[in-house]
Amino acid sequence: MVPPRELGGVRGSRPRLRGEVKPKAGAPSPASAVWGAAPKSAQAGPAVAPAPAKRRVLFVCIGNSCRSQMAEAFARAYGSDALWVQSAGLGPAPMVAPLTRQILQEKNVRSDDQFPKGLDMMAREKFDLVVNMSGRQFSFPSGQMVEWVVRDPIGQTAETYRSVAEQIEGLVMRLILETRAAFNKP
Repeated sequence: MVPPRELGGVRGSRPRLRGEVKPKAGAPSPASAVWGAAPKSAQAGPAVAPAPAKRRVLFVCIGNSCRSQMAEAFARAYGSDALWVQSAGLGPAPMVAPLTRQILQEKNVRSDDQFPKGLDMMAREKFDLVVNMSGRQFSFPSGQMVEWVVRDPIGQTAETYRSVAEQIEGLVMRLILETRAAFNKP
């Protein structure tokens, strides 16, 4: 049987681990801290500069199964402080290529929550940059378009996937460094 929940920070007969909580004068009550924002007077403190907005980037390839998935995974792993990323394909494949996942796993880069998406799924999003690795022309409603010439590894050997992953990793790292440098300009 689970004991009933008691108020005041006591569970059964056991006290709170950090001792009694004594609110400071002018501090919000524990309930308001959980259920709502603290009063304006409690929010006063040293001025902290807001974090710069992340650059919104869309990586595009043909099937959203190899190249754009790799770029998305590298950008999330290495540049999540500067980039908000998605990927899409001109004609999305039914699944991420197993060799794509294998190569990313070899580099200790997670991609297990990624899946192929079409451009139509991204059309409502606003992007600052659209990176086209498809080798084909297309239009997108938002974002500056750049071309990355990257070989399509689909149907190739694991070594080809590794080579493509190395190239994409370098391009993504350059994008991350350029973005961080732009944020840090005085």
